Formats: sequence, C-alpha cells, structure tokens
Amino acid sequence: MTVVVNEVIELIREVSDPEIPVLSIMDLGVVRDVEVKQKDVLVKITPTYSGCPAMDMISTEIKYKLDQAGYNTTVKLILAPAWTTDWITENGRKKLEAYGIAAPLEASADKMALMGESRMVKCTNCGSTNTVLVSQFGSTACKALFKCKDCLEPFDYFKCLK
Repeated sequence: MTVVVNEVIELIREVSDPEIPVLSIMDLGVVRDVEVKQKDVLVKITPTYSGCPAMDMISTEIKYKLDQAGYNTTVKLILAPAWTTDWITENGRKKLEAYGIAAPLEASADKMALMGESRMVKCTNCGSTNTVLVSQFGSTACKALFKCKDCLEPFDYFKCLK
C-alpha cells in the first residue's frame, strides 16, 4: 500500500500552483492529507487565503491528474487549521526566491516590513535589503510589491500569514 501512496503523492507533486507555477502544491503546503484505499483517493487541501481563487483550479488539476492515472479521486477543502506560510517547504522558499518573489519573513519582521518600519525584505534580483514597500498589495492578495533602491527593480514579496 505504501507504494501506491507514494505514487499518488508523486503525481500530486506535479500539480503546480496556478498563480506561482514554479511551486508545486506540495511545496506550497496546501496538501494536508492523502488517503488511499485501493483505487479510491481522498486528497485534503487547505487554501492559502480565504477565498483564494486558485483553489478551484488546484482541486480540478489534482482530480484530473489522479483520475488519468486510474484513481477515483475526491478532493476535500479543509479550512481548519488555517494555512500558514510556515507550511511552505524550504524547497518552496528557494523556488519563490529564484522566481523573483521574496519568501515570507517571520511574523513580527513581516509586520514591520509591511508598515515601512524596517528594511528586511531582500531584493530577489541583487540581494540588497535596501528595499522599500511600494504597495501592500501585489499581483495577488497574498503578495506585496517592493522596489530595490540599489538595482531599482520591483519585486513581489509573499506576505507572512500565521
């Protein structure tokens, strides 16, 4: 049975977050549990943010991927416990940075950065912390927009959520 669970998990690893395609949903930490009983699979997922528009697409992609592999798949949305940025894997954080999105800071540092009280958010282009908040909202609600004062490049920051 372990071989089947591992196969299912490897298939789920191929599902990317539609808003950040370099991240698998496993690296993002939205997959909470996978239950396999012969060919029946139940995948439990938690949204990153309340009302996250990507969750419908993620559910559809999981179901499609596993159904194509011969499984009978059910995807269930789990709201508690609420997702936190702590669930992003270390690999996921590295992928975010390489993609040009600064990984979330610790909660207190995040708050200071988003209030413009501190320069802790590192530029994903040059690595400088000489950065400034441009907007508390970036391309999606889970991101803020920063600009580096050294290389002058704008970049997204994935907000901390606990």
